[in-house]
Amino acid sequence: MMYFGEKQKTMSGIARYAAEKWGGRPAVKFDDRVISYAELDLASDGFAKGLMALGVKKGDRVGIWMHNHPEWVVAWFGASKAGATMVPLDYWYKAGEAQYILWHSGTSVVITSEPMFKVDFLGMINEIRTELPELKHAVVYGELGDRAKNGWMTGFGELFEIGKKVSDAELEARMDKTVESDIHFILYTSGTTGKPKGASLSHRNVILNAWIGGAGLRVTPEDNILVPVPYSHCFGNTLALTLASLRGACQTPMIAYAPAEALRTIEKQKCTLHHGVPTMFIRELEALKSEKFDLSSMRSGFVAGAPCPKEVMVAVREKMGTQLLNVYGQTEASPLITMNRFGDDIDTMSTTVGVAIPGVEIRIVDPMTHKEMPCGEQGELACRGHCVMDGGYYKQPDKTAETVDEGGWLYTGDLSVETPYGYYKITGRAKDMVIVGGFNVFPKVIEDHIIRHPKVQDVAVTGAKDFDLGEVVAAAVIPAAGQKIDPVEIVDWCYGEMSSAAVPRYVLIAENLPYSGRGKVQKFKLNDLLNEKMEKGEMVKLKPSKVGKK
Repeated sequence: MMYFGEKQKTMSGIARYAAEKWGGRPAVKFDDRVISYAELDLASDGFAKGLMALGVKKGDRVGIWMHNHPEWVVAWFGASKAGATMVPLDYWYKAGEAQYILWHSGTSVVITSEPMFKVDFLGMINEIRTELPELKHAVVYGELGDRAKNGWMTGFGELFEIGKKVSDAELEARMDKTVESDIHFILYTSGTTGKPKGASLSHRNVILNAWIGGAGLRVTPEDNILVPVPYSHCFGNTLALTLASLRGACQTPMIAYAPAEALRTIEKQKCTLHHGVPTMFIRELEALKSEKFDLSSMRSGFVAGAPCPKEVMVAVREKMGTQLLNVYGQTEASPLITMNRFGDDIDTMSTTVGVAIPGVEIRIVDPMTHKEMPCGEQGELACRGHCVMDGGYYKQPDKTAETVDEGGWLYTGDLSVETPYGYYKITGRAKDMVIVGGFNVFPKVIEDHIIRHPKVQDVAVTGAKDFDLGEVVAAAVIPAAGQKIDPVEIVDWCYGEMSSAAVPRYVLIAENLPYSGRGKVQKFKLNDLLNEKMEKGEMVKLKPSKVGKK
């Protein structure tokens, strides 16, 4: 299946093609810096040569652990030109989390930066280096200071200098060895349910996904994508970085997200597209209440990572001039599986995640038997096609076999319902189910109801241990700005609107939730938090205020 030019079948080919076709156009804008596609191609050549001079060979794993710098984009294409397999790490990782991924992947070179926003990457790398026998070099953007003397840390400038030893012919020969079926990067899952697994995605996986996403958004060289989501996730590196480069568009990364700063950046850089998770748009709408920004350049963007309430999508369209497209996917699927389309009505856009993208099949199956369910009945969403990770889980064939069957079907673990018109609704997680006295309760149904409460900004629902019923429903709620919520209000909001088993018996009013950094609530951390508070007596079992009253 092909949609794009022959030269765009690998990441290195994308960089070359973009330089030839859109050389003078901006590839990246960042503050007052502008990097053209010609400059990006030249810089990534130099970066690739530097890695080759350090001894990086085809297939070697190269980690990248830094914020959304423009240099992230240079490294993305540079490592690919050197034939390496990228291993992105989230900038918010602690030393132990990074150590596991660098160790498990066998990373030999890690690309990072000087300390920033109280994140001391170099300090953490020094702390864990003795546990990483395959890690030979760190390439550092920014000031090295005294660390430059240790011999295994190399600054960006020095990397480009030593790369001069590698000829253009040697680089071209290395690039020619890369084919679309090669693994481009190993992305470790966010670990919302435990230890992360490394999803191995090929050039084919990523490029097809990015191309189709760009087609759905109707991206052209006139577009500029605001990128507040991390490049270390598919949302950033595939649906923004790769997508923009395939279509000659510009991208404007944010090193650190803040609502007002995002709006200020849109105004300054004339961004036309804005990707984000629902929480980002909710906070930006709040920021607009106290400060005005010129957002007239905006037209659309992807919203993903969590359900986006109808009220938010309507407000974003009315106050930000932006028609968001709701999309659904996961790391193992490169990530897009479904997406809404321009022309869908607001109810469809806010209650479904759209239709299957071209080249991908979907079926809804019984989570236990994998027998296909009738249209309109809930089951687990399974998909098959070019989006499914070509390399499986890195070094974990047993985990791969649990997730992808012999027929190529990827079982997502997400519960879904297909509508009569071929659109899909995500109704929860198969493993997220709460069993209350023998009754199956699905948290997403409760979350979708609570989020409509006028005082609620965000909510996460999970199960809590109960002596009588085994489990009961517990909800953690973030109030909207300036609002105060009595926990019983949430119980009353649910009582009478759903089965008794689904009504929350514990409610935590919180300032924040344990997000993974990618916009998803880490339910295992939420469970730990709730259990701790219950053990300390800081949460009590609730009942509706109407119960017992005559």
